[in-house]
Amino acid sequence: MSLSSLTDRVTPIEAGEEIVAASFLGRVPAFALADGHILLAEIGEERRIKAHEDGAILIAACDGARFYTGGDDGAIAATDAAGKTDVLAREKGWIDALACRPDGALAWSTGKTVRARDAKGEIKTWTAPSSVRGVAFFAKGYRLAAAHYNGASLWFPNTAAGPEALAWKGSHLDVTVSPDARFVVTSMQENSLHGWRLADRKDMRMTGYPAKTRSFAWSHDGLWLATSGADGCIVWPFSGKDGPMGQPPRECGVRPNVLVTAVAFHPKSLIVAVGYDDGWILLVRLNDGAEILVRRTEAEAERDAISALAFDTGGARLLFGAKSGKAGVLDLPS
Repeated sequence: MSLSSLTDRVTPIEAGEEIVAASFLGRVPAFALADGHILLAEIGEERRIKAHEDGAILIAACDGARFYTGGDDGAIAATDAAGKTDVLAREKGWIDALACRPDGALAWSTGKTVRARDAKGEIKTWTAPSSVRGVAFFAKGYRLAAAHYNGASLWFPNTAAGPEALAWKGSHLDVTVSPDARFVVTSMQENSLHGWRLADRKDMRMTGYPAKTRSFAWSHDGLWLATSGADGCIVWPFSGKDGPMGQPPRECGVRPNVLVTAVAFHPKSLIVAVGYDDGWILLVRLNDGAEILVRRTEAEAERDAISALAFDTGGARLLFGAKSGKAGVLDLPS
């Protein structure tokens, strides 16, 4: 395969442990590691902060100022760029799902219990009909979507009214909400996606995946949803009033017999970063399918699936991490 390449613009980072999530804390590249640490990977000054003293990190989310992590110790921790860590809550079971908002609001689940913590630190609790595997905030308003068995629920934590049910049989895993709040989409145990158009609760089925979708990314204009779980990045159109209903998705970055494991949209352009289960990373331009190589592995590397991708807020750098603990920062050309 002959590709344009940016591999010479990548600064490698050795995390040494499986990378659960990656993000930028301001300008500082940060990684949530499975062994309970947060790695702050400033060039020439790497710091490892033990965010979970008694457990592993299972899930993480970042609002740009703090890295929130949920562990098998039941703790919800918040770590900032200075390396300061606060334990915000502690549950009896491990943390299944976690989401945050730019204003500092946070939501998480453990089993059937869902909690929402607003920016002032007040916590509200809701008990779901079954274990909650995914949570996501709406972009506007203090509202939460939760995925569970046989559908999803929409919850306003600050109102007395109970959550509203979105029903569809089966086991729902991760959940995402379109930036314009018109659609809710879940990934399913059955290697498919399911969506609801909230205006009329119309169901949307998105099938054909050979593996489970565990990574979502919305484009900066909110008109495209990139997904993992196939041998290319599957990108669904959400521009019309019907969303993807009746429209085929785009496939980009297709590599036969290699699964996409992580996706991230550029914050200003229709460019998607695509990570694969063999450690490769491509940048793909959506309008014409042009591809640029970011990372190549010469031979299939055991446990080297890309597990995390994140652009900085300006879109000048791309952070990536793999299950093997190998990572890096790509400085994009201006």
